[in-house]
Amino acid sequence: MKRFGPGLLVTAAFIGPGSIATASAAGANFGFVLLWALLFSLLATMVLQEMAARLGLVTGEGLSQALRTTFSNAALSRAAVILVVAAIGVGNAAYEAGNISGAALGLQSLLPFSSAVCALLIGGLAALLLGGGGYRLLEPILIVLVLTMSTVFVVTMLMIDLDLGAMFSGLFAPSMPSGSALTVIALIGTTVVPYNLFLHANIVQEKWRGVDTAQAIKESRGDTVISIGLGGLITLAVMSTSAVAFFNTGAEFSAASLATQLEPTLGRAANSFFAFGLMAAGLTSAITAPLAAAYAVSGAMGWPTHFHDRRFKAIWMLVLALGTLFAALGTKPIAAILFAQAANGILLPVTAIFLIIIMNRTELLGEYRNRLLTNIFGVAVVTAVTGLGLWNIVRLFV
Repeated sequence: MKRFGPGLLVTAAFIGPGSIATASAAGANFGFVLLWALLFSLLATMVLQEMAARLGLVTGEGLSQALRTTFSNAALSRAAVILVVAAIGVGNAAYEAGNISGAALGLQSLLPFSSAVCALLIGGLAALLLGGGGYRLLEPILIVLVLTMSTVFVVTMLMIDLDLGAMFSGLFAPSMPSGSALTVIALIGTTVVPYNLFLHANIVQEKWRGVDTAQAIKESRGDTVISIGLGGLITLAVMSTSAVAFFNTGAEFSAASLATQLEPTLGRAANSFFAFGLMAAGLTSAITAPLAAAYAVSGAMGWPTHFHDRRFKAIWMLVLALGTLFAALGTKPIAAILFAQAANGILLPVTAIFLIIIMNRTELLGEYRNRLLTNIFGVAVVTAVTGLGLWNIVRLFV
């Protein structure tokens, strides 16, 4: 396990309250039909995250640093900086409110406190974890939270009466029932997350500092595949248990009834554990979103990207404070979220295209540049995420 870790930060980032709610809704409304979208999003995430990690290990730079210095044109360089700061900095501050609200909702089901107090407690706990020593402290905590939550969902999936034929058909025979387009977009969008690329490129440098590059890349690839695969298994379990509990059963699907899908394993304890799972998912995302914002914005501005730098600390503290404030007040920063979605809709394809270009630069990466097969997968992913980004932008204004 000492070889693994950074990939779990990526998993912890995309397994949040939003992804649990999206996967539950997909299973409840469409059964196993949309599992292909989950499979595609996992493969796309593995391809892009492997490139980002390899970039960080070979060049010693984060993605935003490479993005800033690649363009010789000053206007393009400034535009790249503005886009990163807007999409990742402002966007993560807006999304942080949702992470903390989700975690607070779970905590409120376990403790007799108001939603505001629970939001402040979650925000304070996230601040303590982020300020307490950096990556090496966060790694074991996130491992415990992610593995605990995944174990119960997976055990439940194994205990219920699954239609394996329908499951494999949903995985390998893509189809889109009427009304499923937004759910497909949501499934992909909650897994292929732009800020995770910035987070991963930086955090691998801390994990494998001083390790031979070839060995570090090999271990990083294993970490990426296993960690993201674990995240996919969690999402698959959530979709499957929800499909069995709600799809064509007549049972009402709502926020209040989500825990029903865990009753085959936990019985009366389902509500309490689902609340814990929601809190864990929200807390892990509440930790990783400010951290990713700090790496991305600091790198784009040309500042140091380590935990002890005052500007790095100021960024994650600001993102966390704003998210906690919005969550405690019970307000949703709608304008900021819409702006962040539009910015991320541009940033995702731009970042993916940039990765493909830079990962083929022999003078930068040498023998570690992309090979043909990686480029083929990369181009396919870029095409898909470009369509996703354009769709996200269009649907904001239609």
